[in-house]
Amino acid sequence: MSELASKIQGARHSPGPAEMLEVAPNVHWARIPLAGKLNHINVWLLQDADGFTLVDTGMNTQEARDAWGALMAQMPNGMRIKRVIVTHLHPDHVGLAGWLMESGAEEFWMTRTEYHTCQTMISHAEDDQTPDDFRAFQIAAGWSDDAIQGYLDHYPNYGKRIYRLPRSYRRLEEGQCHQFGGHEWKVIIGSGHSPEHACLYSEKSGLFISGDQVLPGISSNVSVTPLEPNANPMEDWLASLRKLKNEVPDDVLVLPAHQRCFEGLHARIDSLLHSQEQAFNRLRNALLEGPKRVVDLFEVIFGRHINHDHFMIFNLATGEALACLNYLISEGTVGFSVDARGAHWYGLR
Repeated sequence: MSELASKIQGARHSPGPAEMLEVAPNVHWARIPLAGKLNHINVWLLQDADGFTLVDTGMNTQEARDAWGALMAQMPNGMRIKRVIVTHLHPDHVGLAGWLMESGAEEFWMTRTEYHTCQTMISHAEDDQTPDDFRAFQIAAGWSDDAIQGYLDHYPNYGKRIYRLPRSYRRLEEGQCHQFGGHEWKVIIGSGHSPEHACLYSEKSGLFISGDQVLPGISSNVSVTPLEPNANPMEDWLASLRKLKNEVPDDVLVLPAHQRCFEGLHARIDSLLHSQEQAFNRLRNALLEGPKRVVDLFEVIFGRHINHDHFMIFNLATGEALACLNYLISEGTVGFSVDARGAHWYGLR
């Protein structure tokens, strides 16, 4: 397995359009295009005698559907996708699950919290009413009126990026074991990036499908959202990283949702934990200077100015900065006051 991982990581090759690259016996790597900087999601096709089990789907866009059409045309001997597994609720992972089910897949698997939270978010996005609670959330973060209007203009697009979800599903749960592609996979649940993120670990084969829970070159976004503004997902994410380090050995081949397959899971987890502690320290030092709003802290956390014209990045940065602040509130080192407009000003206790 180590030799295989080194070969994949060292090669300047990743799956091209309509290509399935075998990374382990009966485990195929394909990529579905995304708009934006990431430009792709990795999907994993686990081949059995009668078809494929697919892990993650891509977003509901014409480009992604065209990519799937080309991929399915390349499947050997007329084989098809018979089972769809989704690691979590974000549109690049669940977006085409319903479409693939309508295209002939027979089973749809997801954790309970991810499925129902996704349905709630789609329902909210389809609501014609202005989400006043969302506006209050953004005012609290220090957003300008122009930034809020930009968000409201884009808000209905969330539901469009997810094809209609199947009305029923099979539940993924912590500790379940399933046979897919000739490998036995144990379900390991993480949290923080999303509420009940499913990873798949094959102990015998030394494979770990990590979804977005651990990525090789970027940190998973951990955000507070208007649905739960006082949540502490950062604490969940850090606990999940420590759990993964305890339950999954270092020598697995990690199959992530973005970028390349990699080895060295424990070193990567240690790096993520260390980087997050450094971010907390920078926040504490910045707040020594005096109270600040969420939007005043982007450069402190991310090392660069983020303009609200870059809507998606601005929104994600807001959620992650607030996740850091809520974590520090929970440990008792930070508090906030509220000004006349409703903005929260954070400072050390």
